[in-house]
Amino acid sequence: MPAKILLVEDDTNLGYVVKDNLELNGYEVMLCEDGELGWTAFTKHEFDVCVLDIMLPKKDGISLAESIRGQNNWIPIIFLTAKGMKEDKIAGFKVGADDYMTKPFSIEELTLRIEVCLKHTRKQELNAQNKKNENIFILGTYQFDYPNLSLIHKEETLVLTQKEAEVLRLFCQNANHVLKREEILKPIWGNDSYFSGRSLDVFISKIRKYLQRDTTIEITNVHGVGFKFENHNNK
Repeated sequence: MPAKILLVEDDTNLGYVVKDNLELNGYEVMLCEDGELGWTAFTKHEFDVCVLDIMLPKKDGISLAESIRGQNNWIPIIFLTAKGMKEDKIAGFKVGADDYMTKPFSIEELTLRIEVCLKHTRKQELNAQNKKNENIFILGTYQFDYPNLSLIHKEETLVLTQKEAEVLRLFCQNANHVLKREEILKPIWGNDSYFSGRSLDVFISKIRKYLQRDTTIEITNVHGVGFKFENHNNK
């Protein structure tokens, strides 16, 4: 799908020239001629990039960017302005601008800057998705969603305590490998005392019970050492 651009520019001729050229480069562009129309468009539609003139009627570009940032911290904002004053650039970056172009500018350069912003945003989104996926585990017929403390099975969904989820995540991250007791106790309980060890044993019993619907998942004791979380589906 083509990237969608919100272009807010009160110079009608310039606005249509920029819009037409960006569309020739494969973008989908919505042109608004004042800040209020720009804000209305932003609240009603999904965009990938905002290209804003600073000197706008009804709602100036800085105020518009502030409103946009109040709703979305990720979308790239590029300012266009006839001014080259340092103060304007500082004001723009303070409200969260990603880039700044002074008129007159070339469409080719604007297109390149838009692409740089899009690549950066895509990378952030991919990193966020990867981070989320790293904390979601498939355990046979279960799905363990660590961020939401949920252990999901077709027959039930269990909500775990934070510590139960931390223990289970550590097992998932070390599936089919022996974990020493202290390797569990120190990062989660903060120590490997006798009482923490007894608490761990209780948590292990609970987790075994939670996973009892799937016999391909088991936690075995390794005498005198610790535990082995066996996910036979991943062997």
